Amino acid sequence: MTDTSAAPAAVPGLPAGRDVLGHPRQLWMLFMTEFWERFAFYGMRWALTLYIVQQFFAGDQAGQGDASRTYGAYLALVYATAIFGGYVADRMIGYQRSILLGAAITVAGLFAITVPSFDVFLLGLALVIVGNGLFKPNISTMVGKLYGPEDQRRDRGFTIFYMGINAGALVAPLITGWLASEITDTPMVQNYKVVFFTTAIGMIISFFWFWFGRKQLGEIGRPPADKKPGTQMAIVLIGAAVAVPIVYLLLSRVGAGPLQWVLSGLFVVLGIMVLAEALKEGKVQRDKAIAMLLLFIFNILFWCFFEQAGSSFNFLAQNIVNRDIGGWEFPVGWFQSVNPAGIVLLAPVITVIWAMLASMKAEPSVPRKFGLGLMGNALGFGVLMYALSNLVTTGTGPDGAVIQQIPMWPLVLCYVLQTLGELCLSPIGLSMVTKLAPLKYVGLAMGGWFLSTAIGNNLSGIFAGHVSGETGMTVASALEGFTSSFWLLLVAGAFLFLIAPLIQKLMHGVK
Repeated sequence: MTDTSAAPAAVPGLPAGRDVLGHPRQLWMLFMTEFWERFAFYGMRWALTLYIVQQFFAGDQAGQGDASRTYGAYLALVYATAIFGGYVADRMIGYQRSILLGAAITVAGLFAITVPSFDVFLLGLALVIVGNGLFKPNISTMVGKLYGPEDQRRDRGFTIFYMGINAGALVAPLITGWLASEITDTPMVQNYKVVFFTTAIGMIISFFWFWFGRKQLGEIGRPPADKKPGTQMAIVLIGAAVAVPIVYLLLSRVGAGPLQWVLSGLFVVLGIMVLAEALKEGKVQRDKAIAMLLLFIFNILFWCFFEQAGSSFNFLAQNIVNRDIGGWEFPVGWFQSVNPAGIVLLAPVITVIWAMLASMKAEPSVPRKFGLGLMGNALGFGVLMYALSNLVTTGTGPDGAVIQQIPMWPLVLCYVLQTLGELCLSPIGLSMVTKLAPLKYVGLAMGGWFLSTAIGNNLSGIFAGHVSGETGMTVASALEGFTSSFWLLLVAGAFLFLIAPLIQKLMHGVK
């Protein structure tokens, strides 16, 4: 239903237009751009670790640890480069051009990873990383720019946008998993390449959706007025050309352990930059920046354990979960659609709950929503702990080997509980950054949010490698790893709940 009343421009330069379903019409264009970009990202994400083991370790399960660490480092760098993408958009070429350039580079990378050479595969991942860094933080920042500083619709707008992210993430594994099994009868290592080609097409659609839709944005996201667009674009292109081999070297030569030190150093530098700018704006902005950085730290812990989906949870599903349904085997990749399906179904419910609580002046503060997110994540691991302790059955595989398995439902329920935790934390975090960051560094601060996610993702790969050990995941190694995850998340969530009033005080009334 379209609102017939004209909406005033939320920021200077945004053309007046009509709201659609109570939000600026530009939100829905950004929604679909992000949908297709996330289709590309999640469509290939479920297959990466499985492809690495099949293609480069000849199916040997001992390759799980290396695959997990490569996956974690890849995800970490995907989010870490957002800090540079945010700076490039803020200071050089604007958000619109950053998004288009990032999409084009990502397409090249998705085609490159289909080449059956590990060096070319890593080069393709490097291209995807650099492209995503230019794309991801800037489209999120543009959502915030559609709303005025006091517009109460902002959080709900980000939740709607977050549904676009997860709608793409829901559809992608279902379609790419089906294509991989239907288009060719060749071994799975070839089928994974069909997956990568399909996601490249999704990214091409994202590029053109934004290309034609950006006229709606008016001056939002245009290059800074004091910069020469052509010169700045040339500099950024050269920078991207230099960045790709650097990222390749980080993936191929440095590895997850040393990369953690690099990412942590970047986080410290970013924190200093944000605080320095905040100090120029006064005590209130300084306190807001401190609150934001504290929540970044808890965000690291959340994603360290949440992002087991593409690594340890993938190997759990492949080797330990009984996926037989009446003689039909449930595809491993389809588990990856449980989380986004939960987001799409539950996000409107959570939005209504927040709105109802707000009307009663009882809505939890941002720090307490973060605490709920950590505890929801913990409960997911609690379900797996129970299953690995009490629901294991022992049988014999086709080759006569003894196999231990758990039912499907604990892994599905784990994803659902983690999803509830994610809805309490992630979309709220995106909105929080746009409200707490120093005005001149909103894009950089959004990059900092993704950098904290990057650190968590790299730790997730290291952790998943520990769970798999030297010979591949077992029931015992999974139980040990997931038990520690449960307790760390539960204690951190409870602690954050206790100190929430202190952090809220630093936020100076920001809801």
